[in-house]
Amino acid sequence: MNKVLLYNPLSAIAKHRIPNSILNIAASIEGKYEWVIVDGNCEADPLKKIESYLDTGEFGYLGFTVMPGPQLRQAIPLSKAIKAKYPYTTMIWGGYFPSSQPKAVLNSGFVDFIINGPGDHAFPQLIDALENHKPYEFIKNLIYKADGKITKTIKEDLIDQDSLPPLPYDRLDTFYPITDRYLGKTYLGKRTMAYHSSIGCPFTCSFCAVVPIYEARWKAKSAKTVYNDVKYLKDKWGADAIEFHDNNFFVSEKRTVEFAKLIEPENMTWWGMARIDTMDKFSDASLEQIRRAGCKIIFFGAESGNDDILEQLDKGGTQTGKQIIGFAERLKKFDIIPEYSFVLGTPAPTPEKVQAQIDFEINFIKNIKAVNPRTEIVLYTYTPVPTEGSELYKQVLEQGFEYPQTLEDWMSPAWESFDLRKNPLTPWLKPEMIDKIRNFETVLNGVYPTVTDIRLNDLKRKSIKLLSSLRYKANLYKYPYEIKLLQKYWKYRQPEIQGF
Repeated sequence: MNKVLLYNPLSAIAKHRIPNSILNIAASIEGKYEWVIVDGNCEADPLKKIESYLDTGEFGYLGFTVMPGPQLRQAIPLSKAIKAKYPYTTMIWGGYFPSSQPKAVLNSGFVDFIINGPGDHAFPQLIDALENHKPYEFIKNLIYKADGKITKTIKEDLIDQDSLPPLPYDRLDTFYPITDRYLGKTYLGKRTMAYHSSIGCPFTCSFCAVVPIYEARWKAKSAKTVYNDVKYLKDKWGADAIEFHDNNFFVSEKRTVEFAKLIEPENMTWWGMARIDTMDKFSDASLEQIRRAGCKIIFFGAESGNDDILEQLDKGGTQTGKQIIGFAERLKKFDIIPEYSFVLGTPAPTPEKVQAQIDFEINFIKNIKAVNPRTEIVLYTYTPVPTEGSELYKQVLEQGFEYPQTLEDWMSPAWESFDLRKNPLTPWLKPEMIDKIRNFETVLNGVYPTVTDIRLNDLKRKSIKLLSSLRYKANLYKYPYEIKLLQKYWKYRQPEIQGF
């Protein structure tokens, strides 16, 4: 009964990606414990599939990776049902949700342990301890419940990423064919792969779920290792494009340029995430090399054009509203599309000030579009992150915000919208404010449909732009039903919740 079942809950309705987080855990126990993977994205009835393994009586451990949103909604009922039917199993959750909400998770009664951050060492060490009936109190990166109290062990230093074992892609292919299941057609290419080249981020933005887990630390694979991995996936599985799912791929200009030079002959296109103030320091030669190597679009957390809001968000670094606009204009000459995300609806002392902030951001976004119309805009509403000690989180609590106390409460449709940063349920954000944000988003996406929606042809783009332009120019955002109807009929893709 020492076999391990690793489960990746449903995260998307289409264009599924290689489950890298679960593969990392599989690599950590390869050769020590037998393991299988069940991917909720590829199973019509994942519980039935899981039970088919557990019914053998050979599996004693289950590892779930759980992100907020769709994964959480599937992980909760499955975990509960499994624990009720197979009480002898040890349920271990990892991922952003359990690390940020350990009380609700462990008080559920069906989750035994939480891996708090990277599990490359913690997961196999925990299995070893449980198998050999040895103490696990000194294993780093654990959260568990003992004698009615929740205990967090100390954090482990980030591991040298080049020292980690290679991901077992070949074994994954025996469960789910990689070419058919995980290499999807996107704006980037016909067979787009997902890859993690680093973990963490060296900044402390108080609205970001990465901060409590990685505590302003960042560790990356070398450019050569990343190239070798990507080259392998290209040569063996036919990948022609890359989504780098790093929290911050472009931290090091030297590493980025070195990778760009290595990957250039492979004729692959790629995308990653960055900070504006970091990349604005890159030389023109570096940006030219990055584009020449196939980088078409880069996601940036612009967050706000208001310098006071950037300070409130503890954005850190040197980013300013002026720089956000200037950098969007700078990228035009390199033919790199900046994808800017904005966070609207931060706390303020009065409703009038909250509304004024929203109006400021709307005008600021329109100014960016005037400078560089190709800039992609992704809108989020501010959702609190439990960052202990942050001034912003104190403001959130003082204004009466509370998280659900039980996992079942997290399953409500309202809290799923919270997870997706659509309706944050924050007391200072009134319904009419949320309506204005969403309506502006609808009109904006009508005038400037995202380039990443490959299903929209030129005729559709011109039609919806013509329909939306008058509203956009006249600042008329209320009741944009005609635009919503077209977007719904055409199944318009929303990058903020659907990616590419």
